[in-house]
Amino acid sequence: MCGAPKQGGTLAGIDLGTQTVIQGSVWHDGAPVAGAYVRLLDGTDEFTAEVVTSPEGEFRFFAAPGEWTLRALAPVGKGQQAISAETGLNETTVVIE
Repeated sequence: MCGAPKQGGTLAGIDLGTQTVIQGSVWHDGAPVAGAYVRLLDGTDEFTAEVVTSPEGEFRFFAAPGEWTLRALAPVGKGQQAISAETGLNETTVVIE
């Protein structure tokens, strides 16, 4: 069976000195959006990965340092957020309009 890894949880055991983690949450009308699809696009807008947000609206990607775009899709709408990720923890919020 294929699917996205469970979102949320801690980063215990992850070496943030060598890993680039992009994580955050998806919000709409002041509340987190559970079950939204979040796509990670590279600097040329090429699809790289996709996850589904947790019940708390959280998502996480392990990526390379660089310029990324996060695109969230949900029944309530869509949103987009650019992020310049560096090695370590990079946190952001995607707001659905």
